[in-house]
Amino acid sequence: MVMLLEPTYYTAEMVRALPDDGQRYELVWGELLVSPSPRGRHQRVVGRLFLKIAPYCSAIGTCEAWLSPADISWGDDTLVQPDIFVVPTHESEAGDWTAMQHLMLVVEVLSPSTARHDRFAKRALYQHQNIPVVWLVDIDRLQVEVWTPDDQRPTNVRDQLTWRADANHEPLVIDLAELFEGV
Repeated sequence: MVMLLEPTYYTAEMVRALPDDGQRYELVWGELLVSPSPRGRHQRVVGRLFLKIAPYCSAIGTCEAWLSPADISWGDDTLVQPDIFVVPTHESEAGDWTAMQHLMLVVEVLSPSTARHDRFAKRALYQHQNIPVVWLVDIDRLQVEVWTPDDQRPTNVRDQLTWRADANHEPLVIDLAELFEGV
């Protein structure tokens, strides 16, 4: 006789109680996503992007860039850790993850162990939360998938990324050849 177990529907509280064992635990609509620590090339690209995004945000003063680990949540059944995310300055001033609700930009650098979760479950969550721009950085294809809330398919960018925090400031432009050099 086969006994079927009920699937576990995780909550953010349950995920926060998991051990600090080097795994990254995230939650999308009750589904637990587990991935190992990122590889060096992943971290190199995350670092390079952050070093472009953070000074841009500081210079304009209306937003702040952050790196994970972080506990970004929009309810009891979600808890994500985007590689890089940008929030309005007024939400980031306290440094409290619960106050960071209106992400302006999310960057996920794809890894073999995270690509499926990042491309589907997390991307759909970000679109559902109306995050204006999501970048899925594909190191193997040397391109970035750009998603907006209403997109059914991404725009694949291979030359340069452009992002504007608001209409009052010049855009940030990132050369992808430079970003991917040596990775």
